[in-house]
Amino acid sequence: MQLMEETAADWWEVEALYDLCFAPGREALSSYRLRDDVAPVAPLCLLLRDRDGVAAAIRFWPVRVGSAETLLLGPIAVHPTHQGEGLGGWLMRESLNRAAGLGWSRVLLVGDAPYYSRFGFEQRGDIHMPPPTNPARVLGLALVPGAWDGIAGEVTKFSEKSEK
Repeated sequence: MQLMEETAADWWEVEALYDLCFAPGREALSSYRLRDDVAPVAPLCLLLRDRDGVAAAIRFWPVRVGSAETLLLGPIAVHPTHQGEGLGGWLMRESLNRAAGLGWSRVLLVGDAPYYSRFGFEQRGDIHMPPPTNPARVLGLALVPGAWDGIAGEVTKFSEKSEK
């Protein structure tokens, strides 16, 4: 298994993995509206490749929570033939370590708390994703102590640089 940054040449193969792993209509979710016309954070978009192709992939996007620039994690997927091998955990740990190394303070995602809590994510009732997101699935991780202190409100599309 080879870990690498996603390149433009990988885009459609990664999209095919997401199509395989997620229900039809995934792009109708509110988190996708936050990504429209926004470039992903390229150094954090990672994939694991084996001889057959992309086995797992993760992407990150800049968003704002209030006025604070925040990373939005997702999607992350593991090919069905590789599930249960720890590839998702590998991508999570590696990408979160890289995010901290690049100076990011906080990460947000929409997902299952029982799964993502193992990586330190906690429910963020004070953070509001665009509807129809289930508030119980809005999770945050502080990459540095206190990164979520005083950060609350609406999640909006990223438009220009601000403090991380």
